[in-house]
Amino acid sequence: MNPSVIMSARDIEFLLYDWLDVESLTGRERFADHSRDTFDQVLRLCQDLAGTYFAPHNRESDLHEPEFDGEKVHIIPAVGQAVKAFADAGMIGAAMDYEIGGMQLPHVVYTACMAWFHAANAGTAAYPMLTTGNANLLATHGSPEQIDQFVRPMLDGRNLGTMALSEPHAGSSLADITTRAVPQDDGSYRIFGRKMWISGGDHELSENIVHLVLARIPGAPEGTRGISLFIVPKFLADEQDRPTVRNDVVLAGINHKMGWRGTVNTAPVFGDGNFTPGGQPGAIGYLVGQPNHGLAQMFTMMNEARISVGLAATALGYTGYLKSLDYARNRPQGRPLGAKGGPQVPIVDHPDVRRMLLAQKSYVEGALALALYCGKLVDEQHTAETEAERTAAGTLLRILTPIAKSWPSQWCLTANDLAIQVHGGAGYTRDYDVEQHYRDNRLNPIHEGTHGIQSMDLLGRQVTLDNGAALTALLTRMAATVATARATDDVELTGFADALEAAAGRLAATTAGLWRDADAEIALANSAVYLEAFGHVTLAWIWLEQALAAAPRAARGESFGLGKRSAAGYFFRWELPRTTAMFDLLDSRDRTTLALDPSWL
Repeated sequence: MNPSVIMSARDIEFLLYDWLDVESLTGRERFADHSRDTFDQVLRLCQDLAGTYFAPHNRESDLHEPEFDGEKVHIIPAVGQAVKAFADAGMIGAAMDYEIGGMQLPHVVYTACMAWFHAANAGTAAYPMLTTGNANLLATHGSPEQIDQFVRPMLDGRNLGTMALSEPHAGSSLADITTRAVPQDDGSYRIFGRKMWISGGDHELSENIVHLVLARIPGAPEGTRGISLFIVPKFLADEQDRPTVRNDVVLAGINHKMGWRGTVNTAPVFGDGNFTPGGQPGAIGYLVGQPNHGLAQMFTMMNEARISVGLAATALGYTGYLKSLDYARNRPQGRPLGAKGGPQVPIVDHPDVRRMLLAQKSYVEGALALALYCGKLVDEQHTAETEAERTAAGTLLRILTPIAKSWPSQWCLTANDLAIQVHGGAGYTRDYDVEQHYRDNRLNPIHEGTHGIQSMDLLGRQVTLDNGAALTALLTRMAATVATARATDDVELTGFADALEAAAGRLAATTAGLWRDADAEIALANSAVYLEAFGHVTLAWIWLEQALAAAPRAARGESFGLGKRSAAGYFFRWELPRTTAMFDLLDSRDRTTLALDPSWL
């Protein structure tokens, strides 16, 4: 597939080097072996891998989704070939430490690399994405022995990973999980329970599958304080230390999804007695860290997964935009208003089509910039020169995580909807990719925490924690951008700065007003609206940042810079004004949903 309709290498280059100055990271000890040249080599490699191994079977894996025959899961061969190529290139551990087999690539560069794979084939990209998250968690919280036994094989692709949290009766309410972990004399545990919605939960793509399972040890405290984390491999080591002994983990079945079909989604059963390792039922598991700290440990992977979900949503929206742009440039239909006869013109010449394309551009390029900004914050959190700088980056990342997950999941899905509309009736058929991109992207507002969960986390915790330190930090960054824009002699950028300052002021005032009497029920009743308004203000800031970075290109008359300026203008004139009605509703502390009796529905 032509890489120009998968992802924009030019936009990634602009964001990394013109805006985020990623090359400066090479002055830090962790990245001293790297240079812009090595970053570019890895980016070109990922572009090639995505186009060669991932994109070609995207439609095939949608039409021929995984099948379960009662014993094994069958997946089309191209998926395994793509995952192997990804692992052979060293990409599973690309951002991890040298000492465990990684490349120590900056996280922001790794994020840009992953955008290519999500755009090319989100279903196949999920297998290495989950494995990287699993490996990062164990590298952070696991013992040296666990790292040697499970993480190193993940980095070379022999093991793939999962995160097994949800249960059929509990869903996202992890306080209600009932999976048990019974201690054994040898220090291991026997795991008994059923999980649900586990992506990558069984397959033949790797020698082994490493499940990270949340469970309760007998006598543990109730609620989330009593949850522990366990490594439960599909295969246990034999006497020659080879993964050949089947653990007591099987599937009750697989889930058949609207989209994202290439990733098998499973209902695994632990300890049902189908296999009896050591002569008795119960899946053998190994405790990670200390008992009852499982949820805190799992948040290492969950927060990474949330940002990755936002990146996947961004990439799906982005490739849909590029494909609809290509279609609009090449599809002749109709004539200019007022024209009498003459040849038909490409539909991109029609103002309403340009509106739909510009809306998509503002959503997807804004979302990609946010994802890479968060990637840079991860690098700052771990490698900035001073402790104060590292803490500040972590604080900012904390409050942006719900936005980085949820805003792209909502608005890049809207971009996919517009991509279908640009194609007209053709977009509603399977002859064009855009309908699959929409179906694939519809998952992202749901998994790894729904919009509702993200909104309650943002308003109920992140903006209030430490007396609002994270919100203050974000507003301070916005104010600095406003000041930079006002220091230019550019009337349009100054106008954008005025609009951002006003919106940020309303965000601060509305947040304070919602919590003025510490009534959580009324404060959180409309948290989803707060999340949307907060996200739009954040993206307006991101767009002003991009417009400033692109100003020299725009001044030279370069199409790329002028395109950035146009998209920023669209966002400030069409999108940011939406927040006025949102803030008005929030300021009223509307009780419509609280007053509604469920029997009235």
